[in-house]
Amino acid sequence: PLPMPIYQKRSLVRKFGSAFRGWRRGVRAESNFFVHLFVAALVVAAGLVLRVSWLEWCLLALCIASVLAAEMFNTAIEHLAKAVTREENDLVRDALDMSSAAVLLTSIGAAIVGLTVLVHHLALQLGWWKD
Repeated sequence: PLPMPIYQKRSLVRKFGSAFRGWRRGVRAESNFFVHLFVAALVVAAGLVLRVSWLEWCLLALCIASVLAAEMFNTAIEHLAKAVTREENDLVRDALDMSSAAVLLTSIGAAIVGLTVLVHHLALQLGWWKD
């Protein structure tokens, strides 16, 4: 079937379908998703082993979701840039560099939160400090 025009009203089911299609396309298009998903799996495993609190799970989940969303936005901007032009363009390059920087910034922030939570629990379990 032909794709629906963007401006046409869609049902909630179609909107979710489009979102899941976008997820699949983004994950397949960007090899960095594998890295992010692998690190997310490690964080979840470490959280389970170290028995983090519900609030800490919320922080870790928010960090994971933020990094994946930033990567998805970056991938979307890359696809849009390719649709606009394949030629060298300083503004397009700047936009791509800024979207990559957003992923980097989000990843650094998530790493700081994740390490803070997980190292704290590891140190408690190893008896390095008391809570």
